[in-house]
Order: sequence, then C-alpha cells, then structure tokens
Amino acid sequence: MKKTLIIAEAGVNHNGSIDLAKKLIDAAASAGVDYVKFQTFDSKKLVSKNAEKASYQKETTNNTSESQLEMLQKLELSKEMHLELIDYCNTKSITFLSTAFDLDSIDFLNKLNIDLFKIPSGEITNLPYLRKIGGLGKPIIISTGMATIEEIRDAMNVLIDAGAHKSQISILHCNTQYPTPMKDVNMLAMNTIKKEFDVPIGYSDHTLGIEIPIAAVALGATVIEKHFTLDKTMEGPDHRASLEPEELKAMVQGIRNIEVAFGHGRKEPSDSEAQNKSVARKSIVATKKIKKGEVFTIQNITVKRPGTGISPMLWDEVIGAKAIKEFDEDELIIK
Repeated sequence: MKKTLIIAEAGVNHNGSIDLAKKLIDAAASAGVDYVKFQTFDSKKLVSKNAEKASYQKETTNNTSESQLEMLQKLELSKEMHLELIDYCNTKSITFLSTAFDLDSIDFLNKLNIDLFKIPSGEITNLPYLRKIGGLGKPIIISTGMATIEEIRDAMNVLIDAGAHKSQISILHCNTQYPTPMKDVNMLAMNTIKKEFDVPIGYSDHTLGIEIPIAAVALGATVIEKHFTLDKTMEGPDHRASLEPEELKAMVQGIRNIEVAFGHGRKEPSDSEAQNKSVARKSIVATKKIKKGEVFTIQNITVKRPGTGISPMLWDEVIGAKAIKEFDEDELIIK
C-alpha cells in the first residue's frame, strides 16, 4: 500500500505567537507526520468587517461581541514569520505547508516554493481563487466540507480549465462543523467522490478522537488532515476540536499500522502463523489399540490435535483401509 500523506493542521492554533507555532512544529515532527500546515491570510482581504463568527467560534473564543475580522487579525502570520517557520521546519525535517485564503496569499506562498496547494472547504465556490491555483501547475488537495457533488464537479472543471492536471488533484471528504458529530461524518461519501471523479481521495477530519481518520485510511484514504494543538483548553477557534500531541502520535501510529496490515492481498499463511499450523490443526488418530491388519472404522479412529499426521480431509480414504502396523491409543495414523 502506498504511504498515506498525513497533514497535521496547526492552522491558527499558534494564537499569533511564533514561539507557540514552533512548539506546534516540534509536536508534529515528533508525531511523524509528513506536513505541518498553517494558514496564510490577510484578514481584511478574507472577511468583511461585519462578518460574524461561526457559533463554535463564539463558544471557543469566549467572546460573542467580537467580529470574525477582529478574531482573525490576532491570528495572522506575518511574511517574516512564514520565513522563520519554514527555516525551523527544515531543522526539524518536516515539510512546511500553509493554506492561502486570498489571492495575494496564493502568490506569496507560490513565491516561497510551497510544493503543493491545499484548497480549504470555504473556497470551493470561489472562482477567481480556484482559477489562480489551477494555473500554478502544482499538486492540489481540495477539501469539500459543505459541498455537493455538483459543486465539487464545478470546482474540478475550473481547476482543470485553468491548467491543472487531474492526476495532480486529490479530493478530501470533509465536514466543517467543529467538532463534527459522528452521525454527520458520512464516511461512505469519500468513496462516492472516488467513484465520481477517479482521483486520489482522503479525509479532512474535525471529529473528536482518532478513530475516524484511521477508519478513513482503511476505506482507501490516501491523504489525512487533522487539526492539532498543544492544549485543547486554550482560547481560540480551533483548539477544542484538535488533537493534543500524544493523540496525534497515536493517530499517526494507527494509520501506519493500517498501512502495514493491508498486506499483499494473497490469501496464504503468513510467516508468523506458520508455526501454529501443526498445533491448531488436527490429524487422524487411534481411539484405542489397533492391531496390524485391522480395518480402520469410526469405532477405532477419530480426529485430534496435533496436525502433524494425516489430514482429516483424507478421512474417507482412511476409513476401510487396513492398518499397516499396530497403533496405540492417540497414536497418529499412518498409511
């Protein structure tokens, strides 16, 4: 099985602090993920001044009067911070990634030679945004929270018409409620997307816990994205629906275990179980003393462990045959 691409979504869980962002990178690197992803945006280009926060954002920021703009302004990463974080990622042997939320941020990340572009769920109906990313000629991962199949198809058409190659696009099933109720995960939709578009699929997860992304890999996901934080109790919009470092490690290990467990697909004994074959299977044995020349019958033979003698599958051949030697009770029958 091809290795699953795991993106640890730091997002805005740095709370505007470069030191906290670096600690998040440390945690992601320690967990063994492939990418640590942040968010790149100019708040004033992302939201209007009158835009309200989502209900979950009001709850997790403990501020119902604050606008979405005011909240996001405190969570921006400056250009200088981006450069510092990229350098820091290099020292930790983990790849920096960020999601752009406006056109200028796309240009900025492209100049930084980011090796792929992640389209967030909220931009799937943003034609100018999609067109710009589609024209970059780089791999694209697109989240589909809140989207219908028709909206995904429209977005794919825009990306491809702009120059993107279908072979470079992966689509992530997603639900954008933070946290996502289990009843709303609808994991089978991921394979509906696979069938409809014939591209690599994955899952961007906002549930509590680690079982859903692991299950997604078992169902065929090739990309997993999951929010993480240093502390779920911190104030901020996404901390509550994020994994803490030890949970992130457990998720990564679970995914890697699933990858190994897929195996080669042939149904045959594994090396590890071969030693148990003789112990667990059975052979034909004598139920009592049998004289040489005596006929084998259901009264004098039976089936017992170990499986080192004649297989019970040959029972019909043994019944009616004559003993070639004397057998004691429980002795393996030989022909």
